[in-house]
Amino acid sequence: MSSDQRRSYGPRHRWVVLSVGVGAQAAFSAMFSGIPVTGVAMRSGYHLSTEALGLVLACIGLGVAASDIVWGLLTDRFGDRRVLLTGLTSTGALLAVMAAAVTPQDGAGVALLGLCLAVAGALGGSVNGASGRAVMTWFGEGERGFAMSIRQTAIPVGGAVGVAVLPWLAGSYGFRAAYAVPAAFCLAAAAATWRWLHEPTPPATPAAPGTTPATSGTRSPLRRWDVWRLALAGALLTVPQFAVLSFTAIFLHDVKGEGAFLASLTVVIAQLGGGAARIWTGRRTDRTGGRRTHIRAIGALAGLAMAGAAVLTGAPTPLTVAALAVGGVLANAWHGVAYTEIAAMAGADRAGTALGLLGTTLFATGFVTPLLVPAVVAHASWATVWALAAAASFLAVPLAPGAARARRPTFRAR
Repeated sequence: MSSDQRRSYGPRHRWVVLSVGVGAQAAFSAMFSGIPVTGVAMRSGYHLSTEALGLVLACIGLGVAASDIVWGLLTDRFGDRRVLLTGLTSTGALLAVMAAAVTPQDGAGVALLGLCLAVAGALGGSVNGASGRAVMTWFGEGERGFAMSIRQTAIPVGGAVGVAVLPWLAGSYGFRAAYAVPAAFCLAAAAATWRWLHEPTPPATPAAPGTTPATSGTRSPLRRWDVWRLALAGALLTVPQFAVLSFTAIFLHDVKGEGAFLASLTVVIAQLGGGAARIWTGRRTDRTGGRRTHIRAIGALAGLAMAGAAVLTGAPTPLTVAALAVGGVLANAWHGVAYTEIAAMAGADRAGTALGLLGTTLFATGFVTPLLVPAVVAHASWATVWALAAAASFLAVPLAPGAARARRPTFRAR
């Protein structure tokens, strides 16, 4: 037994674990969000058509969607520390290889680039379930929503860093630097994981007869309809999020004749406001309960905001922008509460699998939505796009499990 395994970590260590989880999530988000924003430089540097560029960039989300459940199962089997170390180290190593050998100067083509980005997404997807399970394991029932919401806020924060840094690096120093920097982020997060992320001291109470520590007799969340309902509701609530974040700039340019500043301002409000709303809802539900009720309420409000954007498509620009900004904030507000609830529903021994399932549905929607929106615009209108986003939010409300069914296994307090 190693010295780390023998060492006992007290309750205060939970904040260190949360910091490690935030760092891991932010490191992956910087890559996931930053590389697509290098699209202009990538298209010219790799000599890609617009269609080929869209396919290449979609490969990142496809890789995450394809791997999240697998990583969740592995997390429940081997623990969050091992999975995070494996995922972050391999992602950093792959990005380093890309910096050395998969740049335009190396003659890399669309097939190799798309494959590398898909694998990077698949490897980096390990952080979603593993860091979430670590946070859920260390924090008690009265703090989990707040802690998980902070971890989820690392996604827009890390993404903002990537969006700010990677396009500048690609334009000024080339793709060797654009890949090397997120590689360094991932490897630094892996080092922090190795140093500070450890399992809590196991309780003295032995497992029930006929069970093992890996399963403890709990039913797989993949075989529970209530868990699937929450995951699918989350997928529907992701539609307005990706619609606003991905297409606000194009809509304002094509329909309103506005420049990049107003679009950036709208998206920043949606991102930062959504991050603040995640923390607020997490803290509130820790104090008052009712995570499922909050998810349904946010879905209804997001639907109303996006319906307002549909109605106001032809209205003066400030009104349309306000509706889109509010819809974006609400579409970003539910993540922490949903991740907390689905992990609590599954129980400590199956939390990684449940978090992986939710991540899979969300990233699958994130992959499909940007492919569908241009088709809807081509055959209908932007008002239809926002109306469909509203409809997805409204459909999520009855699909999400209700509070009356909140019977679940609980985590042990640490």
